[in-house]
Amino acid sequence: LQVKIIDQSKKFLSYKKEGEVLIKGKNVLNGYLANSKANKESFFNGWFRTGDLGYFDKDGYLYISGRIKEIINRGGEKISPKEVDEVFMKHSKVSKAISFSVKHPKLGEDISLAVVLKNKQNCKPNELKNFALNKLARFKIPKNIYIVDEIPVGATGKIQRIGLAKKLGIE
Repeated sequence: LQVKIIDQSKKFLSYKKEGEVLIKGKNVLNGYLANSKANKESFFNGWFRTGDLGYFDKDGYLYISGRIKEIINRGGEKISPKEVDEVFMKHSKVSKAISFSVKHPKLGEDISLAVVLKNKQNCKPNELKNFALNKLARFKIPKNIYIVDEIPVGATGKIQRIGLAKKLGIE
């Protein structure tokens, strides 16, 4: 199996540079039957576009850093939800933290956060925002943080960021 990383202009990247993960090999499908649109979107010069974001370290190890479809575009600023989640998960009162996209009238998208607290502890959204101030760029700190009892999941049991705002009744 061969693995490469490309940037948005489809240029292959060297190590430590984040981009889309592509794979190629005998065990990778060659295309979809009777679906030229999916083939055009899913392949680049014989490489399968996984939809994952990742990078190689100096030793050649691949790190998956997120999903392209989950990236939030806040007025041109790109936000990785996984990065935001990881910061809030370090707060001592947080059991789960899932950031997600919400519609914004001027920016297109904005970031919000759903949080499940440990043992029903008392914690206000401003306490969480203050915690993140020196850990995230200001534009990555969610304006709205929702304290919830549980994070809704899809039919497969996985948390689905895309559509989470609707599931929480926000949109």
